[in-house]
Amino acid sequence: MYHPSGSVARQTAGSAAGVLDPRSADPRSGDLGSPGTEAILFQRCTWCGTAMYHRLLCPVCQGSDLRTERSGGTGTVRHSTVVHRNTPAARNVSLIEMAEGFVVRGRVMGPPVGIHSGDRVRLSTAKDPVRGEPVFQLVDEPYRAWS
Repeated sequence: MYHPSGSVARQTAGSAAGVLDPRSADPRSGDLGSPGTEAILFQRCTWCGTAMYHRLLCPVCQGSDLRTERSGGTGTVRHSTVVHRNTPAARNVSLIEMAEGFVVRGRVMGPPVGIHSGDRVRLSTAKDPVRGEPVFQLVDEPYRAWS
């Protein structure tokens, strides 16, 4: 059985802790942002360059050497559904494909039936206090004809 040295174990634990840290980090500057700064942190595989959200291994090459990066906060709705369960009012749950190439589950503000695949969104809050998932807002108001 392989047991990594202490320095490797600490390095891996540090990178994973940065993703789960509620404060936003800017890896380019090397310091943590203020607790009020909103950003989504994701990982990028150093071997193949695949972007992913909250993973331990790269889904493409199975590499474990992942670096933490900060997302720009813009994306596109890939799929959206309306949920009526366990809430007093209907809410939407959406899969958002971020500009960096990873997909994250979150909520888009607005009427649940007015959010469709292909809508552009921007990060509003990195962590919803109730559900703990990112909250997005529409960038453009949809101009749709009657269907």
